Amino acid sequence: MGAQLRVYRQKIKSAQTTKKITRAMELISASRIYKAQQRVAAATPYSRAVTRAVSAVATYSNVDHPLTTEPARIDRAAVVIFTSDRGLAGAFSSNVLKEAEQLTSLLREQGKDVVYYLVGRKAVSYFNFRRMQSVRQWIGGTDLPVVETAREIAEAVLEAFNTEFSAGGVDEIHLVYNKFVSMIAQEPQVVRLLPLEVVEGVEMPSSDEVFPLYEFEPDANKVLDALLPVYIESRIFNAMLQSAASEHAARQKAMKSATDNADKLIKNYTRLSNQARQSEITQQISEIVGGADALSSTNDED
Repeated sequence: MGAQLRVYRQKIKSAQTTKKITRAMELISASRIYKAQQRVAAATPYSRAVTRAVSAVATYSNVDHPLTTEPARIDRAAVVIFTSDRGLAGAFSSNVLKEAEQLTSLLREQGKDVVYYLVGRKAVSYFNFRRMQSVRQWIGGTDLPVVETAREIAEAVLEAFNTEFSAGGVDEIHLVYNKFVSMIAQEPQVVRLLPLEVVEGVEMPSSDEVFPLYEFEPDANKVLDALLPVYIESRIFNAMLQSAASEHAARQKAMKSATDNADKLIKNYTRLSNQARQSEITQQISEIVGGADALSSTNDED
């Protein structure tokens, strides 16, 4: 009985240590979510402004730019996957990887070859474990994205897009990342980055509106050449910010659940420990009473 009591006490101590760690990680994630949300909110107006500018050039000019024109045939697609560098974030990375697998299956059903660009150690480990190949990898700083990393990714995918298929280039580019919806919900998102799908500027104005007039200087092609790399970089950086905010929210939720589970374990093991201790005390009392009765019987015989 004493050995069992020691086991329960060791488990209680282990659960208390785990609770301290998960509680600390929960508080750290909670403090970082606010800053991550602020960065997403600050970057959104810029991304929208660039989107409007690119949409205006593509919509109100009759240019045949390679980044905005749908190719006659798509033979190879690139998929950029955004995961986290660290674990203990629930299903944050696994949801993105599952979404990437579904996208890969869809693209291959369409007869397209698929190549990968990986962001985050979880994606790199996932591909290494399955011996899958990737073109480029970026690790470190997924919880605090920087513009320099987004610029590197944008340059890599644009270089691949501007390269001929026979030389290893790609015909379209997709982004797969977690979109921050709320503190509770983070949704895997799939966005086709290139060729550009213009979604703004294509609607007809209402009866009391007039068409805007645009003049492009020096010309629309050069304006697109200057705008589109900026647009690609802003979209990738926005995806990184969304992924970082989702990572902190997912980790806080996972650590909150782990802390609650540690509390339940502590209560259960404390109850079992009390029962074991009570049983030990009862057994000791029974032994004392039995010994006293035996001693009393011996004295009566004498």
